[in-house]
Amino acid sequence: TANDETEGKDRETLELPEYQKKLVQAVSEAGSNTVVVLTCGAGLIMDPWLDKVKAVLLSWFPGQEGGQAVADVLLGHVNPSGKLTTTFFKRWEDCPSFGNYPGQNDEVHYAEGIFTGYRYFDEKNIDPLFPFGYGLSYTRFEYSDLSLSEKTVKQGDPLTVKCKVRNTGEMDGAETVQLYIGDEKASVPRPEKELKGFQKVFLHAGEAKTITLTIEPQDMAFYDITIHDWKSEPGKFHVFVGASSRDIRLKDTFILK
Repeated sequence: TANDETEGKDRETLELPEYQKKLVQAVSEAGSNTVVVLTCGAGLIMDPWLDKVKAVLLSWFPGQEGGQAVADVLLGHVNPSGKLTTTFFKRWEDCPSFGNYPGQNDEVHYAEGIFTGYRYFDEKNIDPLFPFGYGLSYTRFEYSDLSLSEKTVKQGDPLTVKCKVRNTGEMDGAETVQLYIGDEKASVPRPEKELKGFQKVFLHAGEAKTITLTIEPQDMAFYDITIHDWKSEPGKFHVFVGASSRDIRLKDTFILK
């Protein structure tokens, strides 16, 4: 409720209110096909009730038509196709801001540096509860045929990435194809991979489409604090295409000259 989470203040806990956790416990014990619908604006820790329910539907703050939308999803009138825009972690100690937040004297030190969000979980090899970009639906999608327009790229040139996505299930649905890249070796610390593009595609059951995404020159660069400008360094880059930051389906590499 607005008493627990609202704009302009931080939540006091990362868990559901105690009485709501008891409600989930009681309902899940009474019925085996329990679905929890979450109405919230940020991540929640779902221990210890997550393993006791069949499904979780995250509705965020859905507005005045939210009830109708949730009903359509639960009854199968609409195939859910959302993807997480943040990482859900298993415990507070796994969060990048743990040990620094809430700080002292109204000051917070952001010690994670460039390793924010999913980058931190990759860097520290922490298994999240639900990774960035994650989301289920009532169908399944198969990725194949990854190709790069060039294997060697000149400084300042873009790179085109293509792959095929097929709906292998029995229900129409949409999938968000995510493109990440990673610099194998750099003069400064860089994340293992970073999101550089995505495309949401609607596919009928059994249908396949070719997805085209572009890696722009600035996508290969980092901000160099010594020259106060963006900089890209020659070397090998890794290309990852997948359904989330932890569900990588296709991989390739290219060389930046």
